[in-house]
Order: sequence, then C-alpha cells, then structure tokens
Amino acid sequence: MKILTSLIILLLLSVNTFAKPMSVKEKKEHFRSLIVPAVNKVYEELDTLYIETKHYMGKSNKYYRKNINKLKKQYRASDDKDLLKRIKPHPRSIAIAQAAMESAWATSRFFKEANNIFGVWSHNKNESRIAAGERRGTKTIWLKKYVSVEDSIRHYYKVLATGKAFKSFRELKMKTNNPYKLVKKLDKYSELGVKYGEELTKVIKYNKFYLYDK
Repeated sequence: MKILTSLIILLLLSVNTFAKPMSVKEKKEHFRSLIVPAVNKVYEELDTLYIETKHYMGKSNKYYRKNINKLKKQYRASDDKDLLKRIKPHPRSIAIAQAAMESAWATSRFFKEANNIFGVWSHNKNESRIAAGERRGTKTIWLKKYVSVEDSIRHYYKVLATGKAFKSFRELKMKTNNPYKLVKKLDKYSELGVKYGEELTKVIKYNKFYLYDK
C-alpha cells in the first residue's frame, strides 16, 4: 500500500507540474526556440535565391534564363526587376514580430493544430485546413494547415511577395532594410490598419528582435 500511495503522489505531482502555465518569460523563450531558427533557415534560403538570381540575370545562358522565367511565373513578376523586388527577403525582425503577434507567441490553436503562425486564411476547400472559431456572417473562416513551421514561414514570405496589397512594401524593401520604416507599409496585412505597424514596432523594440537583422 505504501508503494502504491507513493506512486499516486508522484503521479499527482507530475500532473500539477505539467498543468502549471508558463510564465511570460518562459513563453517567449519557447517561442524563440521554435520560431527564430526556422525564420533564419527560410531567410537564408530566400537570400541565396535572391543573390543568385540577381547574378545570373546578366548572363545569356538559356538554362539560367529558363529558371528565371520559371521564377517569374511562380512569383507573378512582370519583368526581371519586379522579380527581384518579390524574392528579396525582408528583415527577419519583421517576420519574427509578426509571428509573435499573429500566433500569440506560439500558443494559438491555429499554431498548435496547423503550424499556422501568421493567421493565413484558406479559400481552397481541397487543401489541408482547419476551421476558425469565428464566422463572417454565415460563412466559416478557414485557416491553412502547414506540414511544418518552415513551410508556414515560406508561404508567409510568398504572400508578401505576391500580394497586390503589399506592392509599396516590396518597393520600399529595395531601398531600405529599416524594419521600422517597412512595417508602416503592412497596414493592409491586418484589420488594425496603421496601428498594426505601430504594434509591430513596439514588439521589435521591446523584445530586441532587431538583433536578428545583424
């Protein structure tokens, strides 16, 4: 009986330990460990693609030209210059700050169940997705489900690279890497409008996400 009682006490203690909610500090550390390495990986992929594409644009080789034309279709680019605007990755600090805001520091249901970090909606019933808890009138809101965190980040960069609403963001991205100037052009990403950029600025500064841009 003593052995059984001891086992029950240990079990109860372990349950209480796991049930204990994370502190804000622990939540942020957990977020960083999940998101930052993934953002770094995707950023490096895109930066390499940008550098190589820019280099080979000056070549007359048919193989390079074929690959560039393929990229133009994928990114809906009108010409070579427009393609560079689209594939150049924006600062990591912005991606990390948006991930924090949109996923509630990697605690949202959308993140846990679908690896959806940025609250990206799904309009295709044939793709993997989950239903949101809210509705728009009589319509169900669906969110895209991703295979991995990296896939979610890749698609997020693709959304900003191809969306008509982010044209001014892409143009400014070619002139500056200053995250505080760039976030002002993301007013159409959220229903918060202009305040969205202001909130992103606060998140970047307070959490020192700007350090990831160095």
